[in-house]
Amino acid sequence: MRFYYPRSFFTLLFVGFALIALPLMIALINNAISIDRLGNLSQKAVYQAVQATQSSRKLAEVIPAMERAAHQMLILGDRSLLETYSVHRKQLLATAAEFRTLPFDTEQRNALREIVGGEAAIYDQLSNPASRPEDLQKAVKAFVGLGERAQEINRRSNALIDREVENMRATATQAQHITLWQLLALFPVVIFLVIGFTILIARPIRQIDAAIRRLGQADFSAPVQVGGPEDLQHLGERLDWMRLRLADLEQQKNRFLRHMSHELKTPLTALREGAELLSDEIVGKLTPEQREVAEILRHNSIELQKLIEDLLSYGASQSQKRSLDLARVELRRVMSRVLDDQKLALRGKRLKVNVNVHDLALSADFEKLRVMLDNLLSNAIKFSPAGGTITVHAAQRDDAIEIEVADQGPGISAEERKLVFEPFYRGQYAADALVKGTGIGLSVVREYAQMHGGSAEIVDNGPGAHICIRLPLSPLKAPAHVEGAVVAPEAAR
Repeated sequence: MRFYYPRSFFTLLFVGFALIALPLMIALINNAISIDRLGNLSQKAVYQAVQATQSSRKLAEVIPAMERAAHQMLILGDRSLLETYSVHRKQLLATAAEFRTLPFDTEQRNALREIVGGEAAIYDQLSNPASRPEDLQKAVKAFVGLGERAQEINRRSNALIDREVENMRATATQAQHITLWQLLALFPVVIFLVIGFTILIARPIRQIDAAIRRLGQADFSAPVQVGGPEDLQHLGERLDWMRLRLADLEQQKNRFLRHMSHELKTPLTALREGAELLSDEIVGKLTPEQREVAEILRHNSIELQKLIEDLLSYGASQSQKRSLDLARVELRRVMSRVLDDQKLALRGKRLKVNVNVHDLALSADFEKLRVMLDNLLSNAIKFSPAGGTITVHAAQRDDAIEIEVADQGPGISAEERKLVFEPFYRGQYAADALVKGTGIGLSVVREYAQMHGGSAEIVDNGPGAHICIRLPLSPLKAPAHVEGAVVAPEAAR
């Protein structure tokens, strides 16, 4: 099926979003008009209804207050209380004035006139100094009728609100039905546009993603082909250029590794043979200390050979499968082996190692666990100051063993903490080290820890570098393989 694309990917996105948004915008504008009309129709009615309710409530509250003031004046015979009554009377008249501006029905207006007229007659009696007690008592009893009229006005105001609310509900229901039908009509249109443009946009993206994945897996055999807009096709051409460039670099790297493998054989063989001659005392009798140094040289020359072989085969090892050889491993025995391997380096810098490793055992690959501890210890030795102290602590927490190695060196900055576990990364202090590393040691630690189902991380705990690896006591399911595992006991920073 052939797709027709615009020249630019951004134009495709713009057209897609515009076509999808257009019917929605039409629906929103129509709904906005309907809602505005509904609001204009109901706003005035609701406002008037609320005002009527508030005024009727004021009326119902002020009449009892006036009645109390009149009763007090009648019982106490104190005409100074007429001032309090007058204050309430002003509120009554103000409320009556508010009522006249509202759209009341005839019964409410008649009731309001009766209240105002009746209160005026009561006020005449109360303010007349010649009024007899019998007249005052009769005037006070007239408040009962005024209160009934006020309650009638209040009830009719509530009924007015109920009517307005019902009218608004009916109008809102009608608008809701119209909106629902609009959505039902727009839904299939929007779905069709979304699916269509998703296919148009996702197709070249998937092609680019597949090409990047092949390049990441070092598969340079298939050419990169990307369809779609011209800018994405140009991006596919650049990816294909990068594929050819990476393939050429891969060939150059393989030629270099083969050449280095041949060139390193002679000096490495001489080093091995010299160390063997010293250990066998062919060149003369050795003192116990000399014999110990010769043995360390011989053993480390073997390790150096392994290191060189692993570095030379690093590219090929990226596609090899390495499995775990799980067995019950005693942590103290592994640590003892690592300390023996690093004895000469520790003596050369006069370093002290505080080992706090309990009688712990776990299911692990002995050699890979040794490499992890050896890398951490050699890393700490490299960056520790002469005469310093390295601390190795191991303890069981829950269902895992945590092994921490801390030195007194310059530490790891916050900016580098996410990078030190990356292959071939060397930190800012690596250039000051006496022995330059390849920068793969900590990446190996993390890789092997993850193979065991564990983790490796930087710990914030005092000065210097503090690295912790966490390994489960018994992995439920060991990884079948890890791509490109490297076993060089080399510091990563």
